[in-house]
Amino acid sequence: MPQPLRSDPARDGDPGLPRVTENGQTPADLDPGEIQDTLADLYDHAPCGLLSTTPDGIVTDVNDTFLTWTGHARTSVLGTPFEGLLTVGSHLYYETRYLPVLRLAGEVREVALTLRCVGGAALPVLVNSTTRLGPDARPRLVRTAIFDSTQRQDLERELLLARRVAEASEARVRVLQDAGAAFGACDSEQAVAEALERSARHAFRATAAAVVLTDESGEMRLVAGDHPLLEALAGTVLQRPEAEALSDGLAVTITSLEDAQARFPAVAEALRATRLEALSAIPLVGGERSLGILLCFYGRRREFDADALALQAALALQAVQVFERVRLHAELEDLALYDPLTGLANRKLLQHALGAALVSADRKHNPLAVVFLDLDGFKAVNDGLGHLVGDAVLEQVADRLRAVVRGSDTVARFGGDEFVVVCEDITEPDVRHLAERIRLAVRQPLRGVAASFAVTASVGIALHHAGVVGLVPAVLLSAADRAMYRSKAAGKDSVTVLSV
Repeated sequence: MPQPLRSDPARDGDPGLPRVTENGQTPADLDPGEIQDTLADLYDHAPCGLLSTTPDGIVTDVNDTFLTWTGHARTSVLGTPFEGLLTVGSHLYYETRYLPVLRLAGEVREVALTLRCVGGAALPVLVNSTTRLGPDARPRLVRTAIFDSTQRQDLERELLLARRVAEASEARVRVLQDAGAAFGACDSEQAVAEALERSARHAFRATAAAVVLTDESGEMRLVAGDHPLLEALAGTVLQRPEAEALSDGLAVTITSLEDAQARFPAVAEALRATRLEALSAIPLVGGERSLGILLCFYGRRREFDADALALQAALALQAVQVFERVRLHAELEDLALYDPLTGLANRKLLQHALGAALVSADRKHNPLAVVFLDLDGFKAVNDGLGHLVGDAVLEQVADRLRAVVRGSDTVARFGGDEFVVVCEDITEPDVRHLAERIRLAVRQPLRGVAASFAVTASVGIALHHAGVVGLVPAVLLSAADRAMYRSKAAGKDSVTVLSV
């Protein structure tokens, strides 16, 4: 075994020779033995590990600091390869990074290695090495300083974790910003559902995504996206993640086929059949009830940590707010365009529909008719039985009108007990037949109204013939109104036609 070689800094001209000792003495005040003792103490108890090796890596000297850090005995280190003190993971880096640089440049700076300590512990270190040349300019020995980088590694790990957290947070914000931009252009529930499906599928890297909404009766319907399990689970209602999420108002996740088998056996079979392994069901909760479910399907096992579920919940909440805005807008439109009692078009919507019908009739040279009816005997019901019964009569008449008109006709409540039907592309015989059906429907007995309070309809028709252009809605409505009054004058419960 090679004899330990302790380098002598004084002989080597080491500029690190102390100028003043602990007792305040200078080198001139010390004899050579004292100087040697001082340097040996500095070497052994330096704040870093120090060792020397032969050019081929055999350890020839080591200080006490290194031995204290690693727990090795001096006798077990001296004469062994420095590489043998490294962990298995550091061997490759030592051979491919440390040695080539040391041999080429004669030194290395801050190479990260990991020492193998007694008891199996590992010590991360930074290594600085320099090669000392002999008189023949060949490498004589390698001096190495080793610095404990545990705290630095911990700090770097914390910084890396903080960076990952920041990047994840930035990614979540970007997802919500992109979704917000997509939702901003939506003006219908369908558009909101499609935007939500696209955002979720891309943000969560899902194989497929679907938005399922519930109606007032609680029935679920697929509105946007693809639900790969829908056909396989047909008829299975309760034992499904959607039902549980709707019932509890909480997210339901399936992380694997084994998880599905334990909780939702039917779903597990459907997942296998469609080559899927995981899914998440996020309830879309608005107010006191769930509007629906956001479903995401994954082709591989998927773990859902708190951040992932929080992002899905935030996206769902953002979508719910847009759903509620769209629904409120639709409700306001209904209030503005539809009669709140009967649900029929109001006068404003009637004007719009009649104007559009006139433009179409003029362009296509098709006939157009406006049917105007007023209820005979309604005032007696209203005065004798009260306004609540009167409102019920108006609702029944509205339902009967919807039942007898064509699907393309527009039915409106003009005001009070007056109703208007706009009929496009209709001949005089056909509109007379329609008016007769209306008259007969209205005169049928009414629920909640005594037979002594008979209600009938005086009907007037304004017929606009093809080829006559330039009419405005007010002219047709006025003509239909005049025709209706002629029916009243003729004894009521009759039909009169005027051509315009």
